[in-house]
Amino acid sequence: MAQQEVAEHIAQLRREINYHNYRYYVLNDPIISDAEYDALMDELRALEEAHPELITPDSPTQRVGAQPAEGFVKVRHPAPILSLDKATSGEEIHAWWERVSKFIPPDAPPPAWVVEPKLDGLTVVLHYEDGLFVLGATRGDGYVGEDVTANLRTVRSLPLRIPVTPNGPQPPHRLVVRGEAIMRIEDFEELNRRQAEAGEKLFANPRNAAAGSLRQLDPRITASRPITLLCYGIVEADGPVPPTQWKTLTYLRELGFPVSEYIARFETLDEVIAHCVGWIEKRDTVPYEVDGLVIKVDDLATQRAMGMVGRAPRGAVAFKFPAREATTKVLDIGVNVGRTGVLTPFAYLEPVRLGGVTIRKATLHNFEDLQRKDIRIGDTVVVRRAGDVIPYIVGPVVAARTGEEKVYRIPKVCPSCGEPVVSPEGEVAVYCVNVACPEQRVRRVNYFAAVMDIEGLGERTAQLLVERGLAQDPADLYYLKREDLLKLEGFAEKSADNLLAAIEASKERPLAQVIAALGIRGVGGTVAQLLARHYRSLDELAAAGREELEAIEGLGPHTAGAIVEWFANPRNREFIEKLRRAGVKLEQEAPAAPIEGPLVGLTFVITGTLPTMSREEATRLIEQHGGRVTGSVSHRTDYLVVGEAPGGTKYRRAQQLGVPMIDEAQLLRMIG
Repeated sequence: MAQQEVAEHIAQLRREINYHNYRYYVLNDPIISDAEYDALMDELRALEEAHPELITPDSPTQRVGAQPAEGFVKVRHPAPILSLDKATSGEEIHAWWERVSKFIPPDAPPPAWVVEPKLDGLTVVLHYEDGLFVLGATRGDGYVGEDVTANLRTVRSLPLRIPVTPNGPQPPHRLVVRGEAIMRIEDFEELNRRQAEAGEKLFANPRNAAAGSLRQLDPRITASRPITLLCYGIVEADGPVPPTQWKTLTYLRELGFPVSEYIARFETLDEVIAHCVGWIEKRDTVPYEVDGLVIKVDDLATQRAMGMVGRAPRGAVAFKFPAREATTKVLDIGVNVGRTGVLTPFAYLEPVRLGGVTIRKATLHNFEDLQRKDIRIGDTVVVRRAGDVIPYIVGPVVAARTGEEKVYRIPKVCPSCGEPVVSPEGEVAVYCVNVACPEQRVRRVNYFAAVMDIEGLGERTAQLLVERGLAQDPADLYYLKREDLLKLEGFAEKSADNLLAAIEASKERPLAQVIAALGIRGVGGTVAQLLARHYRSLDELAAAGREELEAIEGLGPHTAGAIVEWFANPRNREFIEKLRRAGVKLEQEAPAAPIEGPLVGLTFVITGTLPTMSREEATRLIEQHGGRVTGSVSHRTDYLVVGEAPGGTKYRRAQQLGVPMIDEAQLLRMIG
């Protein structure tokens, strides 16, 4: 092959590979298999090795990471990379607009606003010349940043040449784009899992992980981290670009830049405010960290004419969500005893406002986590609360230590009953194995009542029943009498009768519900449903051996072992007999008939946000038509159902295994 032909073939390979990178990392819509992609890369590498003089900066082979740098070079931005004023309520948004609207020129078009996610990552400034990525810098102080070009080249979602597609718009000779380097939550959790396995330092949150990964002197480290990118603005251009923010986002997307799908345009401020307030509840449905929304005047000429106040533009404001994190002090460390005997540490905190509520306690997960994070009594700590999740401690602020903090020692006896605790080999958990432990009894009674839908029996009532000796185990609930309840604090005749009626009604619950209520370790609602499909009665399940249970698809060896051990315990067998004598239904009325439907025998995994239904609704729909849904992609997965912003781990795993990917519409067509 002549030199000119080689050069043309290499250029064509680069265009193809860059296009497939764009479809995979930006659109999440690949059109070739991993094997085909690898073949293209192998061919390109071989040609470049044979002709090193033809290697160019935009070649996909240059993403793997250059040699370590000695330090970061400072870069002056072509225009200030400004921060924004903030608002935290609809009233404050109104106040912002009342202040800044006075600066709108009289000949400006009617106002409209674009609302975008306020991304919690590291701001980057991307320079392109004649379509080629030539420089990437951090925001720095807004005027001068650091040159991280070599590291940004390793970010797969960043286009090395624009436009990515042949039919994309032609960019001006010089184009500078603003974006945010982020890490999807799912990828962040997987990175921390790998860090923990390797004994490396864990990252506190996705933002720190993205920032720390991008500011590495060795680009090969950055290349190993799951950083992605979202772009949202043009800093400078020496040619024509769109006149509005809304059109700018479309233009960037057409060039091949990744742009958030969670954007909207409004023509009244009331619509903007309603949208922002509604997003406070929606923030946890997004696959990456969003700490607010950015409201921008759509017309860019109007934005510029409105000028700045201090270092913030008047034509934009950040609507900040309630804080997820705060710092406070650990006053003491306590221990809860769960229904299975697991001891769980928690922290008593100096009260702190977070997410609109006052936090006084936070979970510490388990003793291994407590020791790994080295959280001490008296420490200043970072507390995090996301959505409805129980507040937890991210870690200590080590720099704030005075030397008076006390290292916590794992208890050797149960704080509820005083019996020695055990820590089985290979397990993180510490257990109280005393079946008569009062706290365990309360938890078991409360759990059983919740799963069996016994209305009116909460934790306080469970505690009273155990303390008065009326419920040594959950089966004793079925032997309660009216006079027993009337002796308890808070019970009158009507409330006693209502509770007894609820207990009586629970005797007719489906077998799957009874199995789940037993409290076998690892057997929740989903596994209980699976077992009820294979066994007609509790007696049949009790007679099943470990190998038989392990043969059930979806049931792991640990859960199978836990089931066998539970039924082998004489106390548990007596508990079942008490349920039987009380009249609780322990079998299905007829053998479980196989569910029929178009999805019988098919296994699905769901990722991303579906257009018209939640994941729970999609799961129910699939199961109603004979299919089953699991949480992770494996060789047994038949289809990955993909919504907006799919998780990177599931998506890549499906690609690796060749699992077919469908959207919601295709799923509905399969069902008919």
